This record gives sequence, C-alpha cells and structure tokens, in this order.
Amino acid sequence: MDLHLHDLVELKKPHPCGSVQWEILRVGMDIKLRCQGCGHELMLPRSKAEKSIRKVRTKEEPT
Repeated sequence: MDLHLHDLVELKKPHPCGSVQWEILRVGMDIKLRCQGCGHELMLPRSKAEKSIRKVRTKEEPT
C-alpha cells in the first residue's frame, strides 16, 4: 500500500470520539496516526494499519 506523510486515511472502525478519519504522521515499519476528531495519536505496526485502512485520501484531494 502506498502511504505518504499527511495523507488522510479512513479506517474501518470509528474512534470512540466518532471520527473515522486519521492523518498519517509517520511512515515506516510503524505507522503513526492522529485522529481528526479529537487529536489522539497512536502507532500501529504497518501490517495492522494496512489491514484496517478502508480509503486513502491524499492531501491534494478534496474531502
């Protein structure tokens, strides 16, 4: 999966705050994400993150 910094991704499960959109802050063996609803940050192993991503929106795409 082709992921870049500051792309917005939509995950399969919503965060407890209700948001499903996350911004990518770090790409490597681990992926660091920030919730667009409440600002919570988390790091996931790349394999788990790629399985849970439903849609990738680049920063150039309109939301």
